Formats: sequence, C-alpha cells, structure tokens
Amino acid sequence: MLFGLDGVEIGLIIVFLSLFAGILSGFPVAFAIPGAGLISFAVIAWLDSQGLLIHQAIDQGSAAYKELVNSGIHRDAISHFRYPELPTVGVPVFDRGWEVAMDRNISFIVNRMNERVFAGQSIETLLAVLMFVLMGITLERSKIANDLLTTMARVFGPLPGGLAVSVVVVGAFLAASTGIVGATVVTMGLLSLPTMLRNGYSPELSTGVIAASGTLGQIIPPSIVIVLLGTLAGDLYSAAQETRAQGFGCTDALTYLGRPAVVSVGTLFQAALLPGILLAFLYGAYAFGYALFNPSKAPAVHIEDTDGEVITRAEGLTWFLAVPVIIIAGLVGAGQTGLIGAQDATVSAYTQVERLDALRTNVNEQCQAAMIDLHGQERWDESVAARKALADSGGSEETRELTPEELEAARAAKIASAAPIGSGVATLFGMVLLTLAVARGVKPSAPVGPLAIGVLGVALAFVLDAMFIGPQATGGTKVLILAIPLAMCFWSMRHAVARMAENDLIRVVFPPLVLIIAVLGSILGGITNPTPAAALGAGGALMLAAYRKLKDEGKSGQIIIWATLALAVLILAGVNFDLRMNQAEVTFEDSVAFVVAYGAYTLAAIALIYACIVLYRNGVLTPIVRETAKVTSMVFTILIGSQLLNLVVISFGGEHYIQQFLRSFDNEFTVFLLVMLVLFILGFVLDFLEIIYIVVPIVGPVIYGGSFDPKWVTIMIAVNLQTSFLTPPFGFALFYLRGVAPASVTTGHIYRGIIPFVLIQVLGLALLWFLPSIVTIVPDLIGK
Repeated sequence: MLFGLDGVEIGLIIVFLSLFAGILSGFPVAFAIPGAGLISFAVIAWLDSQGLLIHQAIDQGSAAYKELVNSGIHRDAISHFRYPELPTVGVPVFDRGWEVAMDRNISFIVNRMNERVFAGQSIETLLAVLMFVLMGITLERSKIANDLLTTMARVFGPLPGGLAVSVVVVGAFLAASTGIVGATVVTMGLLSLPTMLRNGYSPELSTGVIAASGTLGQIIPPSIVIVLLGTLAGDLYSAAQETRAQGFGCTDALTYLGRPAVVSVGTLFQAALLPGILLAFLYGAYAFGYALFNPSKAPAVHIEDTDGEVITRAEGLTWFLAVPVIIIAGLVGAGQTGLIGAQDATVSAYTQVERLDALRTNVNEQCQAAMIDLHGQERWDESVAARKALADSGGSEETRELTPEELEAARAAKIASAAPIGSGVATLFGMVLLTLAVARGVKPSAPVGPLAIGVLGVALAFVLDAMFIGPQATGGTKVLILAIPLAMCFWSMRHAVARMAENDLIRVVFPPLVLIIAVLGSILGGITNPTPAAALGAGGALMLAAYRKLKDEGKSGQIIIWATLALAVLILAGVNFDLRMNQAEVTFEDSVAFVVAYGAYTLAAIALIYACIVLYRNGVLTPIVRETAKVTSMVFTILIGSQLLNLVVISFGGEHYIQQFLRSFDNEFTVFLLVMLVLFILGFVLDFLEIIYIVVPIVGPVIYGGSFDPKWVTIMIAVNLQTSFLTPPFGFALFYLRGVAPASVTTGHIYRGIIPFVLIQVLGLALLWFLPSIVTIVPDLIGK
C-alpha cells in the first residue's frame, strides 16, 4: 500500500485535492468541478496501472466470511470497518481496468444527464430555480431593499441596537421575496453599513449582522437551496428506504414504513418556515442584547418620521393588534365550532379504501419482526385486528363504484353536515376586515363612514351566506347573492387602500408582502407545486418593478393594478366554476365564467408584456435577464459537472468505501452528527452547491436510510449549509461585504463580527437537534 493507506483512501485524497486546487485556481467553479474530475481520474488511472493503488478487500472466499453470511448477516452489512478481523486480499481499485471504468463513466454520465438534468422527474422542480432567481433579481433591481431599510430604520431605530435589528428584519423580508444572498448582502452593505458606522455602531456588529441577515435567503422559503436539496433528497430518501426495507426482508418501503417513502420540495418549504424565523429571531435578539450591554457601540437612533398622521399608542394597539387578533380568533373559533367550514356537496362515486391506517400484515417472519420493531407491538396487533375485522365483515380493500342509492345517501349526508358559512367566503371577507382595521389604524382622524360601509358589507355577506347559500348552490347563484356585499366591500376597499398608501411602512411593505403571500401561500397551502408558484412570483415581480418605474416617471400604473385584480378574478372564477369547456354538457353560467376568466387572463398577459416593455425601455429588463441567465447557467453547469465528479468517485469504489465506514457505527445519531460535522468543516472551503451535488449524494444513502424524519434531516443540512456563506476564508457573504465596505472596515472587522453569528448558527442547529418538532410541526398541522 502506498504511504500505508488503502488505495481507495488515496483515490479519495486525490479527488478532493484536485477539487480544492481547481477552486483555488480562480477558474470558474462550474468548470473547475468537472476539470477536477477528469484530472483526478487520470492520476488515479495512472497510479492504478502502475500497481501503486491496492485496495484491501474482504476475501469473500474465506471461511470466516462465509460463516458470517450463513449466520444471517446481510452481505452489505459486512465491511472491514465492522469486522476488521476478516481476512483481506489486495485488488486494484479498478477491478476491470481503468479503460472499462472510463467507458462505464461515459455511458453513465449520459444517463445521469438525461435523468437528473434534461428529462428526469425532477426537471420540473428544477425549473423553479430559474423562476425564483428571476423573481429575486427583479425585486432587487426594483430598489425594494432601499425603501425597506429606510422605513425599518425609522421603526426600529429608537430601540437599543435598532439599526441592527432593522437589518435583520429587512434581511428576513428580502429572504422571503428574493432569496439571492449576494444581492441582499451587497444592497444592505451599501445602504446600511455607512449609516450604522456614521451613528457610532461597532464595525464588528455592523458587518456581522449584515452578512448573517443576508444569508437568511438560504433557509427561509422560497429558498433555492431547499429546491436543489429537495429534488436530490427526494430521490435519495426513496431509494434508501427501499434498500432498507428489502434488507429487512420486506417487499418495498410502503410495506415496511406503512406510508410512501416520499418527501417533496413543497413539504420542505413548510418545514423550513419556523427554523428560518427562529434564526432571524436569534440574530435580532443578539443584536438587541449586544446593544443593552454595549450601548456606546449600538446606540439608539432617532430618524425623522415623514408621516403627517400622529397615531397614539392606544390607537396603534387597538387597530394593529387587538382588532386583528379578535378577527382572526373569531374566524378560527367559528371554524372549530362548525359555524364556518366546507360547503361542498361533491362526493366520490367510489368506496373509500379502508387500509389507510393499518399496516400490511401479509409479510414474512423477518419483515414482521422488523415492522414490529419499528412500529411497536401494539400497532401491529391493531393492524392485524383491523384486517381481520375487515375480512369478517365482507369488506374489501379494493375500491368499487357506488350504487345510485349509496351515492345519493352519501350526498345527502354531506349536505346535512355542511357548515352555515363557507370557508371560502369567510377567508375572503375576513381579509377585507383585516384590511379595513389596518386602514383605520393608519389614519384614525379620517372619517369612519367609508370603512363602516365595508364592515356592513362583510356582515351582510355572512348573513346572506348562512341564509341562502348551501352546498347545492351553483357558482352563478353565489355571485348573484353576494353581488351587493362585494360591491360594498370593493367601494370601501378603495378608500382603505388610499389611506394605507399614505403610510410609508405599509406603502413599502404591502406590495412585496402580497407577492410573498401569493407565492408561499400557494405552496404551503398545497394549492400548487413550487414551479407554477415561482412563475407567479416572477411575473408578479416584473409587474411590481414596472409599477415602481411608472411611478418614478410620473405615469399611471393603473394597468398593473387592474391586472392584479384580474388575477384575483381569475382565481375566484377557477374556484367557484367549472372552466373545462371540453365536457359533454357545459352550463350557461360556466360558459360566462369561462369568458370572464379568459378576459382576466388576457388582461394579465397584456399587463405582463407591458411591464416587460416598460422595464426594457428603462434599461432594467436586459440586466435582469442577463443576471438570471448567468446564475441559472452556473447552477446547472455545476449540477452537470458534479455528476462527472461523482461518477469518478464511484468508479474506484470511493462512494461505497465512505458508506461502509458510516454504516459501521451502530448509532445513527452518531453517524448523522459525524456527517453534520464534516459538512460544517467543508463549508469553510466549499460553496453550498458543491456540497449539495458532490458530498450529499455520497452520504445521502446512509443518513436517509435510517429512521430519521427526512424533513428534519434535510432542514438540518440546509441550516448547516447556510454557514458556508459565513465561515472564512471562503464565505461568499464575506466576499460580497468586503467588496462594498468602506476602507475604514478591515477584513479583520468582518471576520471578528461574523464569529457570534456562526455560533448562533450552531445554537440554531442544536435547538433543531433537540427540538425536531420545530421542523415537523408546520407540515403536520398543514397535513391535517
């Protein structure tokens, strides 16, 4: 053995040295990765051909090995790490020669490109990367951060460390709207850093809070990291659990787990919501606490308020806190008591499958023992009893079509159990009430009459819904019944929006907030998957940017506002009417709704085209498209190049060697802790993209093949990868900030300033480790 090391170990060292050399060379990372793969393969092939790389493999012909296999131990569980006493035999790292390995790599790379990049199941999800990048760059170019930082500084400035807290708040807001770390850090560095230094803030605190807050876009959805990691994690988890189930003698993962072995990007967005908010809270809490103990280094700053309306504390608490809480609590309470709920008479024409809560019990003894060990004896006994009761009652797990009498009875039962007020009506008019409350709080001195009309419209809508709208009401009937309340609310909302536009905070926050709610709400609520939601966000960002440009030019942006209303009409038409025109029978009201929806769609499309023209005329669209193409090309080129590097590692047995080492530990917590530590260390020298596409595929089959919740595993990795932007010497956020910081701020200031926030990241990981419910509670609640 060369240098006393196994040939596979030397191969791994050569691969990672080639990778680090390629990155340090200054060559573009997207091309350095495949270059490192080619160079490392050439070096390993030459050493192997010279007989210098010898792998000490277990002698599978030995009596000791056969004895282990005959004792029932699976072949994959036997490794030199777990059974070091087994006899070994020296073999080349390329068992059939490097020529065969090269031919195999060339064929595999074509298949992998087809599966994972060009035509695989994940390609639709990967398209969301393009849309989210376009959305983020567009919002960054629309100068939203400028207004947000100014407004938030006015709100939080009078607090100790208020400017630092305002940076955290803006960072979290931009994370949910742009998610582009470089753009966020550079923008906040240009705008906030001089202001903080001028007001006596410590350079360390200033640079640390800006760099850390800029990285929140890596964890707060919609996050590009979660999109990329989620597409990979879904495949790894599914394959790992299939292997795990078959290792226990079960036919598939569904039998062993009692549920499908899947994890989607949408579910990961739900899981990442609370951890992202937690990190933002920890950043803000540190800044506030630092200011309390070091008031001279983070003083309170009073910035002149340009709003003319004076709002007392009692009025603010009443209209911005008490009334919204009462409205939301009232709607939630009405939903819990059955006053608000579904008003749908649609029932399935087939029987419901009765196997959902019972495990499959028709399995062999080995699988049964494994399932009992996983689910517990009580769950197994309940499943056996449930299946026996089903068989005794003559029931079947196969679905069948209901008879006309059964279908009518099911429909009657659903009508009888319908809530008096529909959940859709309650949601729509509840949002109207919240808007009216905020409008009242923004300008308490204004006449209350226009807003009172809206409140009366909401009350009338609830009364009419309870009295005249039932499960059998058609969409046209609902529109006619609610026409007057809708008109009253629309008229009142015009006055409310005009009042809110006079407030700087609402005028700045409200437009991007609506876009965030539309994008995240559609994903978290399960309405659509991330790709259409990302397209909605990209289109909305373009129109928002165009609206701001039109206002800067002193022109009317009415077409953008009407397009926004058209989208609302389009959604309402799709929810309340059947817009499929290719059916045998199409009702008159559905035809009218289709015409209205088509008109709304056309208006929205025209507004989007007009927005692009406005941005192009102002020289904004061209750099947006160019930057989007550059970032997206970089991501996908790294994806392609990393596949080549992975195949090189697989070809000489490096991936299998690492996985055998990890599987040699009996405690999966130890394995995962070791992997997290390695990822944290690699974050000092590698970017998150390299870690996702090079390291995670190697360790993924092990960490996703255990009993851990895949959502928790993925979010832990995502939070860990976030630190790769902060850890010197190659933290990208540090480079971005260094590029825009004034000469008075040294690199030492930046490095010292970031240390507390890296420790906060570690604290956040510890909290998620000991309190995994922080990750799982939102998906569980939404799932119910």
